[in-house]
Amino acid sequence: MALLRFCLVGLISAAAFASAGFIDYSDSFAPDSDLWERWQAHDATSTRTVDFAAWDGLLERYLEVDEGGIARFDYGAVTSADSGILDALIEEWGNVPVSSLSREQQMVYWINLYNALTVQVVVEHYPVDSITNIDISGFFSNGPWDAELIEVEGTALTLNDIEHRILRPIWNDPRLHYALNCASIGCPNLLGRAWRVENIGADLDAAARTYVNNPRGFRIDADGNAIVSKIYAWFVEDFGGDEAGVVAHLKTYAEGGTAAALESLESLSKSEYDWSLNAPLR
Repeated sequence: MALLRFCLVGLISAAAFASAGFIDYSDSFAPDSDLWERWQAHDATSTRTVDFAAWDGLLERYLEVDEGGIARFDYGAVTSADSGILDALIEEWGNVPVSSLSREQQMVYWINLYNALTVQVVVEHYPVDSITNIDISGFFSNGPWDAELIEVEGTALTLNDIEHRILRPIWNDPRLHYALNCASIGCPNLLGRAWRVENIGADLDAAARTYVNNPRGFRIDADGNAIVSKIYAWFVEDFGGDEAGVVAHLKTYAEGGTAAALESLESLSKSEYDWSLNAPLR
């Protein structure tokens, strides 16, 4: 059923955005935003917080940003003790009564859970060259995104559920794409600490600026082609719905040479993405 839904989404997206020249139809399309009503519940008066301290520690020990601005997680160096810490914190988060949290606390909870689950999956299957080589979602799977990885409030969840059925449809914030990490070079950086309510807005803006102004997000190649990340093609509906909307979004966060290049840009040429694992180079 998950495979059928994915294929249908691809066909629908292709029909809807056939005019967007920067979309490469040789790639699969990501699932549409599809609200799961069950996760709408929250408590606007709640002051309850979730403990992210253990996640801070793991990120501090294993994440480094290289000279190219890419955050790399040293999956192969994770000790058995720290793997146990990761498993324990995810189990602890799975027992959080999410529906009793405030909407703001829910946002950082889901972001941190998504990223921690992704790291856990890679650590469990390391060494791999790409997360797309981790086939635990069933027949014809291309990565772990449709595998049920955790139960929250008694409900089994996949990474796709968290991203496309909870975060994207509830918050409708394109900056969420800069917060979620898929363990790949082409993905926006994994933040070096847990996401928290008190600085979520500033951190989302900073993550957007970092990605947009890095060649992974936008660049002009030697032939003058304007190349963007496939994130903007896969999720074009989140970035204004068309090519013009993507360019406008990029301009919002562009700085220096990137801003200058976008100022006179007439169209986007193509999109690219590097699925290589975001591990340190050996």
